[in-house]
Amino acid sequence: MIIIEVYVDDIIFGSDDDRLSQQFAKDMQSEFEMSMLGELNFFLGRQISQLNDGIFISQSKYIKEMLKKFGMEDCKTVSTLMITCCKLSKDDESKEVDQKLYRSMIGSLLYVTTSRLDVMQAVGLVAMFQENPKEAHVLAIKRIFKYLKGTTKFGLWYPKGNELTLVAYTDADWAGSIDDRKSTSGATLYLGDYLVSWSSKKQPSVSLSTTEA
Repeated sequence: MIIIEVYVDDIIFGSDDDRLSQQFAKDMQSEFEMSMLGELNFFLGRQISQLNDGIFISQSKYIKEMLKKFGMEDCKTVSTLMITCCKLSKDDESKEVDQKLYRSMIGSLLYVTTSRLDVMQAVGLVAMFQENPKEAHVLAIKRIFKYLKGTTKFGLWYPKGNELTLVAYTDADWAGSIDDRKSTSGATLYLGDYLVSWSSKKQPSVSLSTTEA
């Protein structure tokens, strides 16, 4: 079996048979002008470490570049993403901020969620205020930046193994949004020991009870 992933002009391929990988590389180079960079260690802002007991995927380099871009490279670190009593609202009375800058910060953070499910809920929350961002919303984003600075080495660990049982975890808050009283659902899916999918999304309808949420 050989698996090939193509993104624009970048290609990743791997096989359980080295001869198949070598033959594919030879065929591609005979047809197209391309260079072989060897074993995968960096792709689309993600660092890939292939170890004897598994594969580790992180975005530490991307996070450091992001912090520098927004002038947060020297900020103090925090151990939590948000303050527990924090309730962000679109009707916040703090002063308005640059909408273009706010959306740029959100876009950069959304890309981090491709390997950091721990920030997904918080990023999804601040992303809801892009239409009319306020100073309080920027402070919430900066706290996420501070958390990321202290956890740049976090990432996804895929150990070697053959267990492929599908297990799902899901939960929801109840009327978590103070603007429309809608609940937010969260879910993670594991295939054996491998995290393969995660999400955090506000529900489209209003729940009247915790059971319904």
